[in-house]
Amino acid sequence: MPSEAPVQPPPPIKIGGHCFEWGQRSYVMGIVNATPDSFSGDGVLDPAAAADRAARMVEDGADLIDVGAESTRPDHQPLDAAGEWARLAPVLRALREAVSAPISIDTAKAYVAERAFDAGADALNDVHGLRADPALASLLAARELPAVLMHNQRGRPPVGDVIADVRAGLEESLAIAEAAGVRREMLILDPGFGFGIGPQQSLELVRRLGELRCLGRPLLLGSSRKSAIGWALGREQEPPSTRAAGSAATVALAIAAGADIVRVHDVREMADVALVTDAVLHGRRRGDPA
Repeated sequence: MPSEAPVQPPPPIKIGGHCFEWGQRSYVMGIVNATPDSFSGDGVLDPAAAADRAARMVEDGADLIDVGAESTRPDHQPLDAAGEWARLAPVLRALREAVSAPISIDTAKAYVAERAFDAGADALNDVHGLRADPALASLLAARELPAVLMHNQRGRPPVGDVIADVRAGLEESLAIAEAAGVRREMLILDPGFGFGIGPQQSLELVRRLGELRCLGRPLLLGSSRKSAIGWALGREQEPPSTRAAGSAATVALAIAAGADIVRVHDVREMADVALVTDAVLHGRRRGDPA
């Protein structure tokens, strides 16, 4: 499955003092869900337990940690900004003390993001691509921090081709960011696997991910444990925690297609998948001379 990546990868991004160089290797983002209703069944509200999980993820190979306090499942119970921050704050502070790896905040609310940045968060991960809160883009510009902007197809009429839909949505998010003064080189793009699209379209995203390299930004894919994997396995009713092997297939194929970051629950296994996939693609082990 060839990648459509340009000859020259995007320039590096500094996240929390760590330099992420694109095109040389893939990176693993470990997920910490500070929620009681995570679709993956791994939510943790106790700050000490969350910090322990993040520390184990870093030991297991996570390059950065993503933490959020509001579920993004379609039937989740929405939180207002104050409620989301009240849940997130103690967990974030515990994580910041436990790990030196970069921490991104999974939120679409400027109120939450501003306080999280003050508490030591290094980046934003917005599943609404700056469309949900008009103040968020201005906050990013003022703080000059990196952000992952995701395309979310929920509530948007499709035009028929999944890549055309995703590309149009991501271009809108890039335009919102740049209009607010956010530098394009600080942005990472996520096509939104499983957000408002069916399982076949989600898997098509993996297959055709390289077509989004034309946007000139690093790509992140978050397929881990998603229902599309359960669908492909023919086991939709089994718990999401049983989907690690299926997730591994999407991680390897996404990296081969051009993903720079994979967002995962099962860090140890997926870090190994990323290492081996990188070795296949580049013809050497990570760290060996070129």
